[in-house]
Amino acid sequence: MYDPLDDDLEDLSSAEDFLDYFGIEYASSVVHVNRLHILQRFHDYLETAAAQMPATGAPRRTAYKTLLERAYLDFVRSDARTEKVFKVFRRPAPGTAFVPLQQLAAK
Repeated sequence: MYDPLDDDLEDLSSAEDFLDYFGIEYASSVVHVNRLHILQRFHDYLETAAAQMPATGAPRRTAYKTLLERAYLDFVRSDARTEKVFKVFRRPAPGTAFVPLQQLAAK
């Protein structure tokens, strides 16, 4: 089913573009530091909500706006390291690894 929202979204490239399109007020200092995190979190929220997402029209646009605003507010209230959007932030802390000499000699 065709929705003009899809065409509009294809023309957007930055977090600022998305926030402006949906009329969400934002602090540029927050977006500047977290733009990729905000867009990734928005994408994650869209994936989670896909099953109950309205197919077209104003309800769909409202749902997208709500999810984008939620993604933005995650980084107003927190930071990228705490939110752990990207895999690099979910890795365990580096530590010391022990490799027995026998294991090295086996190769």
